Amino acid sequence: MDNKKVWFITGASKGFGLSLVKQLLDAGQLVAATSRNQQELVAAVGSNSSDFLPLQVDLLNESSVSLALQHTHETFGRIDVVINNAGYGIGGAIEELTDAETRTAFDVNVFATVNVIRFVMPYLRKQRSGHIINIASIAGITGGTGWAVYAAAKSAVIGLSEVLALDVKALGIKVTVVAPGAFRTSFLMADSLTITQSPIAEYEDVRHSHCKYRSMNGQQAGDPEKAAASIINMVYEENPPLCLLLGGDAYNRALTKLDGLYKEIHKWEDTTCATDF
Repeated sequence: MDNKKVWFITGASKGFGLSLVKQLLDAGQLVAATSRNQQELVAAVGSNSSDFLPLQVDLLNESSVSLALQHTHETFGRIDVVINNAGYGIGGAIEELTDAETRTAFDVNVFATVNVIRFVMPYLRKQRSGHIINIASIAGITGGTGWAVYAAAKSAVIGLSEVLALDVKALGIKVTVVAPGAFRTSFLMADSLTITQSPIAEYEDVRHSHCKYRSMNGQQAGDPEKAAASIINMVYEENPPLCLLLGGDAYNRALTKLDGLYKEIHKWEDTTCATDF
């Protein structure tokens, strides 16, 4: 990793974000990292290097995001890689979740990402270079029972990333959306995962799904350190992927979804095409 870059990473006090920050600093990279609590971020990273810029940022506040990016650019002189990692899970059937809970899920998982992209683009556009990496989930490709709102939010991240890549390609800017499976991060802990407080008895399959996922905590097959290393290495590829799956479970779930979608599209081909003039 000879080429030193400036990295801007959100949600960096735990999970993938923390692994990314630590590995990048160890590699001599320049890292600006955000968290809702700067002291917790500094303590988690454990570095006082001048290569590390810890930032307390409210990703839902446009001024806070704008100032953080401005501070990063003033400190390091440029911004090369943006990793929108902040997010959290939410479980429950749609009628079990309040409007406020649902909107908060979209705020954190989608609109925070959009805010960062909106305010970093002027810097990247002026440079005619940069790489935006949005962390979604395999749930955004194929969701599971009991996770409709989470799947919808992560699907939105995938959709906006795909079109963003088309919009900024001519400007020399690359885009990758990452869809991880289950990794041994704090994702299934209470501070990263919201489960409905108003369960409805009839949703037995939803309850079973939630119990299954909760029992996986600490047993997930994915290694977050390997995931972080894969994301970092991908940035240095000449032609990085638009969509990067992480984890064997994500790979298998995606292929199952694609196979089922292919079969269903062809099964209904006559009906689909019969609607043309």
